[in-house]
Amino acid sequence: MTVHNINTTEEWKAALANNKVVLLDCFATWCGPCKAIAPMLVKHSNEEEFKDIFFAKIDVDELPEVSQELGIRAMPTFMLFKDGEKAEELVGANPAALVNLLKGGAAGAAGAAGAAA
Repeated sequence: MTVHNINTTEEWKAALANNKVVLLDCFATWCGPCKAIAPMLVKHSNEEEFKDIFFAKIDVDELPEVSQELGIRAMPTFMLFKDGEKAEELVGANPAALVNLLKGGAAGAAGAAGAAA
């Protein structure tokens, strides 16, 4: 896996539509805490435990319409979407809380995969 850079509103809508669970990192290039936690997000995106989560990120300055639609007020903000709907949100660069958010997403994805099997 990898962390996908979303560059357009259309890409964001497609990511939501095409993935059961999406973790969105809303960041800014000038944000120190965003830079600090970014490598951790990449590491988690490559972990087997989180293989069913689609990792995405948007630069809030490059996609202001998406940022406004999502109500982003601080960076970084992580949002977990399940079936296209926002399920959870984490504001701030908190590594332990990010792992907990991902575990919730992984559980949701695994539950859905088990139900579909």
